[in-house]
Amino acid sequence: MDAINTFVANPSYKDYLAILKGARNGLVYGAKIRFPHALVMTLLFHRGDTKAKANFVYKATKQHALNLAKFVTIYKTLMLIQKKFNGGKERNLDTFLSGLMGGYVVFGERNAVNEQIVLYVSSRVLASFLPRIYQAPSHPIDTAAPTTIQPIPPAPLPFSLFASVAWGLVMYIFRHNGETLQAGMVNSMTYLYRDSDTWSDLRSLLWHNK
Repeated sequence: MDAINTFVANPSYKDYLAILKGARNGLVYGAKIRFPHALVMTLLFHRGDTKAKANFVYKATKQHALNLAKFVTIYKTLMLIQKKFNGGKERNLDTFLSGLMGGYVVFGERNAVNEQIVLYVSSRVLASFLPRIYQAPSHPIDTAAPTTIQPIPPAPLPFSLFASVAWGLVMYIFRHNGETLQAGMVNSMTYLYRDSDTWSDLRSLLWHNK
């Protein structure tokens, strides 16, 4: 055990072991995020017996966890390779290129889980361009210790306008061109806005969809 602890604490292997830990964290985080989401969505919208529902939750959780683990592994590996080729220094575009390749390899295949993840990431990228309530400090690339990033909330007025436009557009698309929306969103919006228009008695009004 002492030999193992000495090995993992050796700075010479830090960059390589960081890839391993990143993969581990991807597995854990992916499972934590996907399992409750898949469980709730399955209970709300999926039909079938208990075994089929459990199998769906398991597959979705497994895919999300493995995909994040694969992406972190590819990203960190490419970052390390580029750093080695550049004399041990990280360049501004290294993160973009590593994310580009990792995104294509891991999330380039269109399926339900990947689509949800890509849409989530895309919305965060778009929202990041909103003006902030104060100026963000610059983050140097090369630091001895990891930089702690404190998220800065968007300014109230730009966020209000962003929220208004986003909801206006999604409601218009759902109403007039709903087949272009992501399946999970369509299920949720159908439940909220269309199923609530139909009932036959008090019980179906308060409990059942129809």
